[in-house]
Amino acid sequence: MAHEPSYIVRLGSRKAQVAPAWLPDAETVAMDVLEPASLSAAMRDVRAVIHLAAMNENECVANPGKSVLVNTLGTLNVLRAAIDEGVERFIYFSTAHVYGAPLAGEITELTLPRPIHPYAISHKGAEDYVLAAHDQERVRGVVVRLSNGFGMPTHPAVDRWTLLANDLCRQAVTTRRIILRTDGLQQRDFITLRDVGNAVAHLLDLPMQSVGNGVFNVGGDSSITVWDMANKIADRCHATLGYRPKLERPEPRPGGINSAELHYKIDKLKQTGFSLVGDLCDEIDMTLKLCKQAFGDA
Repeated sequence: MAHEPSYIVRLGSRKAQVAPAWLPDAETVAMDVLEPASLSAAMRDVRAVIHLAAMNENECVANPGKSVLVNTLGTLNVLRAAIDEGVERFIYFSTAHVYGAPLAGEITELTLPRPIHPYAISHKGAEDYVLAAHDQERVRGVVVRLSNGFGMPTHPAVDRWTLLANDLCRQAVTTRRIILRTDGLQQRDFITLRDVGNAVAHLLDLPMQSVGNGVFNVGGDSSITVWDMANKIADRCHATLGYRPKLERPEPRPGGINSAELHYKIDKLKQTGFSLVGDLCDEIDMTLKLCKQAFGDA
């Protein structure tokens, strides 16, 4: 007997499109976060909203003013429409970088945010609107402060090849080289997209008493250096595609600022019953295979 989906999913984008192959039963609707009139219909008869629409980090650097317009004001527009249409839960995807840069030391939800990057600043402003609505009991707001998510996207045209591990996988396949712009000694917390998806499913049905103030760190609960990740990707490339790409980086400087440890804590989320199940190597393997299929190899 086929398993029935728990939710009917409605996908919003600036242009109404047919449902994607990976979710053929989805409804689709045209909406624009900067056009409030387009949002009400998208929110109608919706129980929960998962809001991910935002300019990426490179776009925010290129146009900081627009990043506030899209990421902050756009989120406010979506939030208002959701409240007006009686949406029960609003899950907003923010970023670990609201805590500052570089990320170092032990970071919990009690760590004071001090964003310095336009991407992080725009997300912090959006967070404040969501959490204010949550505190006012206008909607059950949840803010996800995501660390370094990575893995095989649903389609190669999805513009997330700027994610660090995804970029390294693509380099490994298309050039047979992995080139780092830094010495790679900085630590990063990596979480598989499988676990990100599982976290969303968990937060959708989390009882209100467990939601608390609405802020959750979502990460892999352990950190490795960028250099170690690059080597892991090279090893998996050898195992899955039959060759090991050459690794290149600037010469490390002893005692450099990049050597600080990072402990991105997700204890709060785990205390609600969530557990990580994603496998780092499996996610890398799938990403490498998609890159080979989509882009070919050198």
